[in-house]
Amino acid sequence: MLGEKGMPTDMQNGATSRRLFEPIKLGRFELPHRITMAPLTRSRARQPGNVPSPMNACYYQQRASAALIVAEATQVSMQGQGYAWTPGIHSRDQIEGWRLVTEAVHNAGGQIFLQLWHVGRISHPKLQPDGMFPVAPSAIKPAGQAFIENETGEGEMVPFVTPRALETEEVPLVVSQYVRGAINALEAGFEGVEIHGANGYLIDQFISSKTNHRTDRYGWPVENRARFLTEVLEGVLEVWGPDRVGVRLSPLGSFNDISDDQPETTFGHIAEILSGYQLAYLHLVNPAIPAVESKKDPEPPASRMLDLMREKYRGTLMIAGGFDQDTAEDWLAKGRADVIAFGRKFLANPDLPERFRVYAHLNRDDPSTYYGGGEKGYIDYLTLAQERGEKPKPAFDERWR
Repeated sequence: MLGEKGMPTDMQNGATSRRLFEPIKLGRFELPHRITMAPLTRSRARQPGNVPSPMNACYYQQRASAALIVAEATQVSMQGQGYAWTPGIHSRDQIEGWRLVTEAVHNAGGQIFLQLWHVGRISHPKLQPDGMFPVAPSAIKPAGQAFIENETGEGEMVPFVTPRALETEEVPLVVSQYVRGAINALEAGFEGVEIHGANGYLIDQFISSKTNHRTDRYGWPVENRARFLTEVLEGVLEVWGPDRVGVRLSPLGSFNDISDDQPETTFGHIAEILSGYQLAYLHLVNPAIPAVESKKDPEPPASRMLDLMREKYRGTLMIAGGFDQDTAEDWLAKGRADVIAFGRKFLANPDLPERFRVYAHLNRDDPSTYYGGGEKGYIDYLTLAQERGEKPKPAFDERWR
């Protein structure tokens, strides 16, 4: 309940327990609070080469008050790309571009992980080297469309194609792409890396019974379907060590035409395996987003999954999806999560922790500027201090466009 000052009445009455602002240890890092920035694809890498630019460095520096930034999904190889203008971490120019980003975040006092990404079948020959077909665990075409750059240089949605199933002997080569990405991320100055195993991309495709019909060591049962994830994880751990690595999963997720016949069995098994590695954290895409956005209790399937993941994974649990300040506080108080990651709210509010701290209004994000473009809807959102005139509005170098 809000009182006259625009803040919850328990705060006005002297109560000081605000879980979002309690410090927490995450791997080797001491976070000053529990408000992290979730990875957000923005399709603004410099072309040619999908290289992070000074404009990207500005964007992340503006948001350095997050306890931890998880940078946008970043393809570990040319084969791993699934959307136009997304950044990579497989070339020298990309490493140097990301170094601009990490230095900018560090100069502002922040910490940043890189999310390692291979999209698998969620791609198109227009995005693949030499126009090849995307790869996947099995040759199953996803429903939906790919976002490509067309002949006129504009973004265009085109139907997905049927991917090529990876041969058994090819799988270790794809694992090595993640490992090379991890090595390059270390060189670029990140604090750590997050392995993207969610949202219907390649690792999730190996996990899911709908997309993995293999009969070799990477196919059914769940111990085999989880093998690709564990091989990627163990390769990355040799580069970073467990206290600087996170994993993202999306149990009960349906994005990119993904599903599993026995999700509790599948993800409970994976959570238990991951718990044994003593990672920095496990990052879940919230299976109860509609309920959280409506400020309702999760539906029974989502509630069971959340309880299961909390039980099976015994380390730090980060959850993203649908939260505002009140629901984040509630979930932390109930022990459903240890850290809350915010996406779209960070997109439009670069100083989100400060706005939460003083119960300030939040800027509304503009969906028309989510993907592609320049500074509009990217680095032109103002902080509270800029709104009050205490700091000048940012002036942007034309070279950043």
